[in-house]
Amino acid sequence: MAMMLGRTAANLFWLSRYVERAENIARLLEAGVRMSLISRRDQSEGEYLTSMLQAAAVADLYFSKYEAADLKSVAQFMLLDPDNPSSVYSCFRNARTNARTERTALTSDMWEGINSSWLEIAEVRMGQVTEKQLPDLIAWVKQASHRFRGALLGTILRNDGYAFSQIGNFVERADNTARILDMKYYVLLPRSSFVGGDVDIQQWTLILRATSAYSSYRHTYHDRFKAWNIAQYLILRTEMPRSLAFCSRWVRSSLDLIDTLYGARTDAHARAEEMCEMLEGTDMDAIFRRGLHEYLVEFIGRNNALTDALASSYDFY
Repeated sequence: MAMMLGRTAANLFWLSRYVERAENIARLLEAGVRMSLISRRDQSEGEYLTSMLQAAAVADLYFSKYEAADLKSVAQFMLLDPDNPSSVYSCFRNARTNARTERTALTSDMWEGINSSWLEIAEVRMGQVTEKQLPDLIAWVKQASHRFRGALLGTILRNDGYAFSQIGNFVERADNTARILDMKYYVLLPRSSFVGGDVDIQQWTLILRATSAYSSYRHTYHDRFKAWNIAQYLILRTEMPRSLAFCSRWVRSSLDLIDTLYGARTDAHARAEEMCEMLEGTDMDAIFRRGLHEYLVEFIGRNNALTDALASSYDFY
């Protein structure tokens, strides 16, 4: 089988990443909104919203435009600001650009899903969305992402285009889960006196909701929200579709498909194997002894290195 053009592979990879990022930003904002509403009682709304911006790696950009973190400004920045490269608006704009460039590599359902999502979000203007309207807009973003994912999984051939799309999706999802978990442990909870209290439990509940893991966690553990179990669930549980272990395995299996099609392994395969070994060769005792923050930072770095290896190995540039 002839190797796919690097530009096409890159566009499909980033198309899936942008759609996944849009959903992740919506979920993160949803958690931030809930946290800010709870925190208004003790005047710590700005702290929670700033933590959310830091988790999304856009805090510096936000504070270059705004003096303080309030719900209205943060919501507009995360959802609709074209100057924020990670806003939902920017994600759908970039995804649609990539999709249009590779129109012949997509099915009609995939194209219609992403094109209609872009046209709808492009009609919403900065300043138009009120606090009461936020839940509906966030729900729409998640539905738009699911519509595209469903079209991809239900209609595309299981070829190299499918493999690069899946890699993009799970690389982005793993990055998001790691950042959300790190945000909770080291930014949202600076005072150890909160550990185990009502504030702690509320925060963990919202983190689980931000990773779409609240109901499944309760079904799996049948207990109160314990940091140990939640960290294990979001890092090591292979049946949890947003865990680091689940995402890393999907990246590896997708690269194995590319290897089967092309008959050649690359540096990207080695980086994916290293990520899986990092997760499969440890347990929560070892992770907490080392430091959860340090472990997550290393994982994010390895995930970024994998993206660089993909770009180099398959001529994304």
